[in-house]
Parts: sequence; C-alpha cells; structure tokens
Amino acid sequence: MTPVTTFAGRKVALFGLGGSGLATVRALIAGGADVLAWDDSPESTGRARDQGVTVFDLNEADWSGFSALILAPGVPLTHPAPHWTVEKAREAGIPVIGDIELFAEERRALAPGAPFVAITGTNGKSTTTALIAHILASAGRDVQMGGNIGTAILSLAPPAPDRIHVIEMSSFQIDLTPSLDPSLGILLNITPDHLDRHGTLADYAAIKGRLVAGADRAIVGVDDDLSRAIADARTGPTVRIHVGTPQAGFDGLSARDGTVFDADGTPIVDLTGVGSLRGAHNWQNAAVAAACVRALGISDAELVAGLRSFPGLPHRMEEVARRGRVLFVNDSKATNADSTEKALTAFHDIHWILGGKAKEGGIVPLAPLFGRVAHAYLIGAASDAFAATLEGRVPYTACGTLAVATAKAAEAAAASEAAEPVVLLSPACASYDQFRSFEDRGDQFRNLVRALP
Repeated sequence: MTPVTTFAGRKVALFGLGGSGLATVRALIAGGADVLAWDDSPESTGRARDQGVTVFDLNEADWSGFSALILAPGVPLTHPAPHWTVEKAREAGIPVIGDIELFAEERRALAPGAPFVAITGTNGKSTTTALIAHILASAGRDVQMGGNIGTAILSLAPPAPDRIHVIEMSSFQIDLTPSLDPSLGILLNITPDHLDRHGTLADYAAIKGRLVAGADRAIVGVDDDLSRAIADARTGPTVRIHVGTPQAGFDGLSARDGTVFDADGTPIVDLTGVGSLRGAHNWQNAAVAAACVRALGISDAELVAGLRSFPGLPHRMEEVARRGRVLFVNDSKATNADSTEKALTAFHDIHWILGGKAKEGGIVPLAPLFGRVAHAYLIGAASDAFAATLEGRVPYTACGTLAVATAKAAEAAAASEAAEPVVLLSPACASYDQFRSFEDRGDQFRNLVRALP
C-alpha cells in the first residue's frame, strides 16, 4: 500500500466504492486523512461498511469542510453530465481528483525522482504495460504494475528511488490527474473512443495528450495524425515510434515484418516465433517497450530476453491450445471492430467466431480483411446483422452459442489443408448478451477448447 500522507489531518469526500475506491479509502486512512465515503449502489456501500469503511451519504454532508472530492474513474466528470458529487464539489470550490493524482502528489513529497512510467492509448495499453513490466522484472528490477490494468495504484508499494512504477492510464484516469508528471510518458495511438464521456474526439485527444505533455521524457506512436500532432507539440525529449518503413530523417524506433529497428536501421530484435507478439500492433508495442526500458537502463540483451519470454495477456490474442496443425486463439477482449482488426491481420486461414452485442458500425470496417477468413461462425444478438455484412463475401454458419461455434470451427479447421489453420474467438462485440464479461466469454472458450475430443 501507498499511504497518502499528503492529506494527513484533512477531511475528504470520496465517491465510488469499487475496487480502486476501497483501496483509496484505505490508503487515505493509513496516511491520516478523515474520509467520508459514499456510492449510489447500496451493494457497494454495504460491502464497504462490512470492511470497516466509514460510509456517509454525501448528499447530507457539509461540503465546506472537505479539502477535495476523490472520484472513481468510472463516474462521469463532464459528459454526458457531471455527476452530482462533482457539482457539489465545484459549488464548494474544492478540487475533483482521482487515486493517481494522490499517488503523484505522494511521489513528489516522498521520492520526486522515483521512476514513474505512465502508459495510455486507445488500443494496446494493457499489453504494452504488461510487456514493459515483464522486461523490467526479468532483468531483476523492482517493478510495481497497476492502474487501469488491474491493481489499484494505491495498493502498490510506495514510490522509491530504486522502484519503478509502470502504470496503465485510461482517459478517465488522466482527466482526474491534473498534476500528472510521469518521468516517462507513453502514448501509443488515438482513435475515436469514449466520446460519450469526453464530448468530442478533439477533447478526447487533448486528455490523452496531457499524459505526455507533463512527462520528463515521452515515447509517442506517430502513425495517426492526432498522436503525431501531440509529439510535434512537445519540447522535451521524445522518442517517436513508427510501424513500417520510415522516411528519410526519421530518428525514432520503427517496426516492420516482425523486427524492431533502431533509429539508424540496425535490427534490435526479431519477434518471429514470439506467439504473444504477433501482428503489426504488437510490433509497435514491442518497439515502445524497447524505447522505454532502454531509457531505464536495461541492456539490449536483457530487452531481447524479456521480449522473447513474454507470455502475453489473457483474452488478448491468447494462444490457448494447439491440436495438430490447428491453433486456437482467445481474443475475447476484442469488443469492437478496431480491436478485432488487429487479430485478423495477424493470421491467415481463419475460422472466425464472432458476435454478441454489436457496437456502432458492426463489422463493416473489417471488410478489407475478409479474404483472410475461411469461415465465420456467428453467435449472439448480432448474428443476423453480421450475416448480412458477410453475405456473398465470407461463408458463415449461424451457431447461436459459443459451444456450438467452437465445435464446428474446430472440426472445419482440422479438415483444412492450410499449414496452420486458426480458430479465432475475436467477437468484435460486447459480451453482455450471453456472458457476464469478456473475461467470462474467454474463459468459457478456453474450457471448450480444452474439452474437445
């Protein structure tokens, strides 16, 4: 835990009692703060009360006595409308901040030079965060990984000069961290996302850009216009990352054909055979990780060893089994077309399991990749709409359930004459029509594959 000593003796309001909210309450109390915590969910407040948290309805509180409102990242700050606690905080003239802001203030107070790596981007940030942490840990460094990837930042060990915090940050978390100042800020990419929470794409990009704007050093993927503009606006040290053959004069790291290259064109690492880092998007992740760990003093030999031993993340192009020539891949995290695109570009002769609760636009943007698909197996609520998109382009079977789809795809892939047919669960949909979460969907797929005859 990182006790929040910077609020010792002060009274704060906290709203949102999920996992990070409870961790924040404990860290504030450990640091000597007086915390009144609340949540709109009776289930959440009851769970917090059972854990010894002082629960108090903030509707009835005297807000003039609070020093700050600590807000959970899932609670609306601006769009579609500010949460009622945000309105009360503004009326009282107190700041609205999140748990990573508390960490940033604690770092400045305790160990201002402590390494703090913050990673954001629309896609790839979890894999990149885990990859950086893995390389550092493999090289024997003291690494603390958390934030949006799982462990709440205040549940991690406190900042220290020889301890590296590797923190994934969503746009929601950046928005609640006004003094964000990582020693190394990473921006992977920007595509439209969460516009219901940020209003416009320009606002969303501006929030993402704040992570690298306040960083001592930055690493920025420059393959989209918005990220490239953010890199151009920086005045501090910045390493650019490009996927493809760079133009003359490019002075960053590049990745193409499964190899990461130095600024002078020298190969750094060949990723061939690293199943957890397939596809151009993962080549970018590897190049970003290389630039990051090099900046932290990791040798190229340690970098290569860490990249080659990276196991990947569950539900993100996770290789769950091989049966003969057939590879089974769990990409349940792909809840929209943009995410599924990454998987489709990484394989050929794909037996594609897709469907669920569709996002806007469905799978229409994936049409240029349909030639990689041998057969599609449709499940869930989106089946009819996806069938209409696939009609005349890709043979498909309406399967209804994941169990039926997995069995049919496995049978067809086994009969394929391809060198490595792939059964790919990459739904391009939310999971909530048939599953509790994308994790539940991926776990069920993994179990179905393991149970195949």
